[in-house]
Amino acid sequence: MQAFAFHAAKSVLVAPGTAGQLADHVARLGARSVLVVTDPGVAGAGLVDPVLAALRQAGLAVSCFADVVPEPPVDVVLRAAEQARASQAECVVGFGGGSSLDAAKLAALLAASPVRLEDVYGVDKVRGERLPLILVPTTAGTGSEVTPIAIVTTGENMKQGVVSPVLLPDIALLDADLTLGLPAPVTAATGIDAMVHAIEAYTSKRLKNPMSDSLAREALRLLSAHIRRACASPSDREARQAMLVGACMAGMAFANAPVAAVHALAYPVGARFHVPHGLSNALVLGPVLRFNLPAALPLYAELAEQVLPGLGGSPEARAATLIETLETLPAELGLPARLGEVGIAAGDIDTLADDAMRQTRLLVNNPRELGRDDAAALYRQAL
Repeated sequence: MQAFAFHAAKSVLVAPGTAGQLADHVARLGARSVLVVTDPGVAGAGLVDPVLAALRQAGLAVSCFADVVPEPPVDVVLRAAEQARASQAECVVGFGGGSSLDAAKLAALLAASPVRLEDVYGVDKVRGERLPLILVPTTAGTGSEVTPIAIVTTGENMKQGVVSPVLLPDIALLDADLTLGLPAPVTAATGIDAMVHAIEAYTSKRLKNPMSDSLAREALRLLSAHIRRACASPSDREARQAMLVGACMAGMAFANAPVAAVHALAYPVGARFHVPHGLSNALVLGPVLRFNLPAALPLYAELAEQVLPGLGGSPEARAATLIETLETLPAELGLPARLGEVGIAAGDIDTLADDAMRQTRLLVNNPRELGRDDAAALYRQAL
């Protein structure tokens, strides 16, 4: 066995209603003031109101930054950090989807360290500390609550990642009650995003290890077994909790065995056409899986057993069935299935391919080397 390192959040708490004990967790971290980072949708739905009230009732000074937008741009992250400093926050709570959690990570870092955001893009460039950090997901998808990664949109159409163990939270709270009633399209897109995390972690060319493999397999089993139930019955608490745990396990897997070409091709789709991240992944998943098949066939055959228990046949047949199942899943769950359905045309492919090739942090992990012409061909297949 090759040597490897494995990084994880300090504590993960899983229970319906656990977000109601948030004030206790803040107090245990020694904080007397807290900044809650969320988005207008979560705030408008009233999900954050009981949390803010409970924090104030516990005697904590509370400030709320509710301006996070999908794929948060740099100015949003900087404003959140400034509010943390101005309110003298001693703890940051990220509450919402992956974008809110990512913004919270960076706000906690920038509020406590004299670093500039542009100086920490990339892997292991963070030098300094962060404020105590608690992350509470309201969707089962990104796994951001347990990853050392934060993604921001820089300029008009590009994304950058900050990757550092410093961004791992002190506590992640997985409360299925916060996800009850999520619309089926959101549940489907975020769930497929989590499935992609598990698949890419399991097939990653770099840093794949026995611990990430175990997490990826179980994550994919949980997600594939419950995603249809969660979409069909938004109030199915058991399915929702399984999806949250699956997404969290997938997050822990790809935090250590990083994702690859699916994400590299999805990021330009999200950045240029404002397609939600999970849907962007779903739209390019099939073509990338087929491209990687010559290099990842035995691994796909193994993963097929998690998605389709009891599936027989040769490794080639199992791998092919896995890809076919995943290719048809978005349409089965009511999502757009082709890039053309989200406004992308043949004339956009060159720009998307150029953008994808800038995602070197991700492409280096792909099991099969992927060049610019390959990226263009995969986008054409996904049209």
